[in-house]
Amino acid sequence: MADAPQQLPLRGDHITLAQAVKAAGLADTGGQAKHLVRGGGVAVNGAPETQPGRKLRAGDRFAASGQEWVVVA
Repeated sequence: MADAPQQLPLRGDHITLAQAVKAAGLADTGGQAKHLVRGGGVAVNGAPETQPGRKLRAGDRFAASGQEWVVVA
């Protein structure tokens, strides 16, 4: 059984995918986060996502590098 996803708390009503990738520690800078997303290294709600500006809201899940996070309010 897969590990439960880690939680990423929201500070507002949404967070961009690139910001979430950086906050999750997958990238050291915003530029690295955007590069990872544009390169197809991140999935949102089970589907590949290449738009770093994609807005994530509470309940959305994103995964990269074999790890998964869920956005929580």
